[in-house]
Amino acid sequence: MTDWSWEYNPSEEHVADGLPLGVIAEVERLATEIAALGYDATKIGRPIDRAGGLREFDILGGRGFINFLAVPRHQCIYVCNITWYG
Repeated sequence: MTDWSWEYNPSEEHVADGLPLGVIAEVERLATEIAALGYDATKIGRPIDRAGGLREFDILGGRGFINFLAVPRHQCIYVCNITWYG
């Protein structure tokens, strides 16, 4: 287990407003699991050819995706955007 955490950036209202509760719950579950990876979170998702930067990760079997930043200096995952095709 790591000391990493996660949060919405800039805010939950901005990122998750209007999404179904099940989608928000899944995003929060995934963010918790990604944070548990610690520094390795900089390497998961897309793009697959490099580490760092804005990452993209599919949710709910490809029915949407999240964009997040893994910032080692802050030991935090920042969920920046949720795209839901619903």
